[in-house]
Amino acid sequence: NIMIKYTEEELNKILEDHKLWLNNKTTGKRADLGGADLGGANLYKTNLAGVDLRHANLTLVDLRHANLRHADLRYTDLRDANLEGANLEGADLICADLRDADLRHTDLSDANLNGAELEGAYMFKAYLGHTEQGYANLSHAILSGVIFTDTRKEW
Repeated sequence: NIMIKYTEEELNKILEDHKLWLNNKTTGKRADLGGADLGGANLYKTNLAGVDLRHANLTLVDLRHANLRHADLRYTDLRDANLEGANLEGADLICADLRDADLRHTDLSDANLNGAELEGAYMFKAYLGHTEQGYANLSHAILSGVIFTDTRKEW
């Protein structure tokens, strides 16, 4: 797979257009970052609600306190990403790779984690209410204080 590399300027333009789109849906444009190579990017507190990030490389990305509500993160590489305090409510994380990711205090309510790879993820006090977790790998994940409410898990 060929990854799409954006300059900082291009990425800022895409995110600015997305911000406009989020505000009223008549101006700007929903961000499509599917297949993007954003490895190591600083997206701290960025509003990425509804963004298409399928098959993107987000390894080592700083997504602390980012808004990823209803984002499409299917097959996204989030290894070692910092998602502390991020809002992933309703996000689609089918087959996402979250190995060794920092998910402390992350809201994963209504998220779809079917087939997600969470081995070694640090999930201290994460909220997993109403999540789908079919065939998700949680081996060696740190689950201290995790709130599981009405989750659906298949092995």
